[in-house]
Amino acid sequence: MSVSVPLVLLMGVAVFIALRHLGLRLWQAIVCTLFGFLLAATALAPDIRHVLNGLLDLATNR
Repeated sequence: MSVSVPLVLLMGVAVFIALRHLGLRLWQAIVCTLFGFLLAATALAPDIRHVLNGLLDLATNR
């Protein structure tokens, strides 16, 4: 995925805004992060990456 670093930065900004302004608690953000790491180690990781690539292709080809 060629836009992985900008996408990670965008998601980091979204989490920061959620922590700061939307009432997301730190423990909830940590649980979501751990879930993401564990999900990346499953057999679903390639399918999730494929869906994300498809969505990014749709967004950039418009």
